[in-house]
Amino acid sequence: MDRLDNTIRPYAWGSATAIPKLLGVEPTGEPQAEMWMGAHPGAPSRTARGTLADVIDADPKRELGPEAVTKFGPHLPFLLKILAAGAPLSLQVHPDLAQARQGYADEERRGIPVDAPHRNYRDANHKPELICALTEFDGLCGFRDPLRAADLLDGLGVDSLKPYVDLLHAHPEDAALREVLTAILTADRDEMAHTVAQAATACARLGGDHAPYAGIAHHYPGDPGVIAAMLLNHVRLQPGEALFLGAGIPHAYLSGLGVEIMANSDNVLRCGLTPKHVDVPELLRIVRFEPGDPGVLRPEASPDGEEVYETPIDEFRLSRYVLPAGGITHDLTLPTPQILLCTAGSVRAGEHELTPGRSVFVPAAEKAEASGTGTLFRATVRL
Repeated sequence: MDRLDNTIRPYAWGSATAIPKLLGVEPTGEPQAEMWMGAHPGAPSRTARGTLADVIDADPKRELGPEAVTKFGPHLPFLLKILAAGAPLSLQVHPDLAQARQGYADEERRGIPVDAPHRNYRDANHKPELICALTEFDGLCGFRDPLRAADLLDGLGVDSLKPYVDLLHAHPEDAALREVLTAILTADRDEMAHTVAQAATACARLGGDHAPYAGIAHHYPGDPGVIAAMLLNHVRLQPGEALFLGAGIPHAYLSGLGVEIMANSDNVLRCGLTPKHVDVPELLRIVRFEPGDPGVLRPEASPDGEEVYETPIDEFRLSRYVLPAGGITHDLTLPTPQILLCTAGSVRAGEHELTPGRSVFVPAAEKAEASGTGTLFRATVRL
């Protein structure tokens, strides 16, 4: 079992205080957006044996287990994070596995450098993800019913939004959403900036259901993504609640602290709320224009105390243990690789004492026990 020393990424949207507060350290004054736990080549966790990537590369079957290597290859297939949003992240969508492979092969064939700003596919993998709230957590997830989106836009009283309102009343629903999103993202930038400014003023005045979009516009003035965001469901998670983001589902995180787990990929297509490249035709090919409920997840408890966040994919499996004072020792041994992360209290994992924000890597089939008083998240794979 290896204690992990993890990299914190200072993205501009990060909170300056949330991760330091979790870790019990003084803030640096700089944004601290994500703490990565895993073997991603961009920032692999460090152990006493070397980086976790190097440890796994040296003996994949020993570290990951032969079944996991057979199913996922000789690499850890997930990345675990602490995510702290102090400002909205970009409005984005991820491809499915077939789309990622096709897109990656196409850009490789066209000779687009993998680090080019206009590159869409950094790898050939999909990127399903799950976010579990540690604090109250605000986000956008999936399309609203078009009629509800029309009412939200119409309530602003902005004349330039009337064509979108009319389109959202058309049928079928998926075609209406596609047409409106296309119109928003391809509109004249100066005209759209004026529309966004008017909409932001109205949102601030009206409050209520409109209030989140005033905040978004404050961070991204004039961005078409502000209007696109109004097509999506606004979700406020309470601690312990989660969202699963599958392929093609537009989403954005707005504020809060959470545990995030995802398949090991960098493939992101952006819809807005960003100065980065937006490839509208490719985005429209990937987005699933399906309105519906965002589907807030709550963990399902098993008799041994493990609470599992069920998802339909195999690259990761996230669960947690809420350990009461004077509780029993839990046997966590599995034939798969694990990362154990403490988020509250003090938990003993093997010989390691974990306080909030501290984590360990457990190789496949390694004896693992946990005890103490606190909350322990377990990340592994599903065979």
